[in-house]
Amino acid sequence: MGDGSITPRIGNMKALLGIVAGAGASYGIYKLISFKRNKKSATSEGPGARSTQPSHVPLKPGSLLAKVSGLDVVCARPVDTDGRDVSSGEIIHQSPVNMEPQHLKMLLSCLQTSNNPSDRCRILLTLGNAAAFTVNQNLLREFEGIHIIAGFLSDPAAEVRVQTLNALNNLCMNIPNQEQLKVYVPQVLELIEMSPVNSDLQLGALRLLTNLSVTDKHQHLLKESITLLLSLLVVSNETLQVQTLKVLVNLSSNPDMMDDIVQAQAPASVVLLFDARTAPAVLLRLLTFAGNLKAWRPSAQVADELRRKQDCLFRVMLDESSQLHSRLVQLLSHPDREIQAQMSRILT
Repeated sequence: MGDGSITPRIGNMKALLGIVAGAGASYGIYKLISFKRNKKSATSEGPGARSTQPSHVPLKPGSLLAKVSGLDVVCARPVDTDGRDVSSGEIIHQSPVNMEPQHLKMLLSCLQTSNNPSDRCRILLTLGNAAAFTVNQNLLREFEGIHIIAGFLSDPAAEVRVQTLNALNNLCMNIPNQEQLKVYVPQVLELIEMSPVNSDLQLGALRLLTNLSVTDKHQHLLKESITLLLSLLVVSNETLQVQTLKVLVNLSSNPDMMDDIVQAQAPASVVLLFDARTAPAVLLRLLTFAGNLKAWRPSAQVADELRRKQDCLFRVMLDESSQLHSRLVQLLSHPDREIQAQMSRILT
């Protein structure tokens, strides 16, 4: 699954397993084995390292960043294409959609030279707002901005990493940008694995993976993350469950991904989520995921091979011995009409 050097931290692992044990879930089934393979670090690719060149103008109070992000922040003094200083009055009325190229270059320069985590957050927030527009998405790609921004996925400050993920998420809405973003998938998965459960870091990372997995082109990069996603599903809160399921639904919509999905190790407790007490937003996506799985028809030989794989998703959710069928029957009387529609799709 792509290149990346991921060294799981034992302390975080123990803490995570402790949470799982307290919750009575089966998260311990996930041993983080898939992330121990030797891979080349994605953070070493591209110009992601922050520049420390002293030739940049020190950050001064400015108006561009404050105007775009709504924050009273500091910003380098911009210059136009002729090298002329641009006064605050000339850029005060700029909005993200009509930023000029030099404004984006200035922001990227600010980001690379800032030593203040708070300033980095605000600059990333501004770049993220600007990246909501196609013209800026293209400009940032042309200016190597994707690699510069992605370099902050490893920033020591958690809030900077969150804003980095948010900016990359907007940049990911642009299909050509995904070609550059795909190399950071291992690092994004590591953030999910190592971050506290239900944290903004996990949510931001999952949102990025959701956008990256909307089309089939890059879904194969996530084929070794199925166990991680299923394990997260049984211990997270509703917000993260919904976002995790969005990724799983995207992946399970691709027939070419199905072999990897059904072979992945899965916590047995995932079937317990098929319950009337589960939040409707979560249950609806669970049923969509289950419907995609049940639409897959393995040969008798493949099914026999899967039955011999202990704790694989096929045995947990698709095998005749699975508890899923009886739990689905209990949901036939669910009051939500969308859930009823999904139930009909699965059981017919």
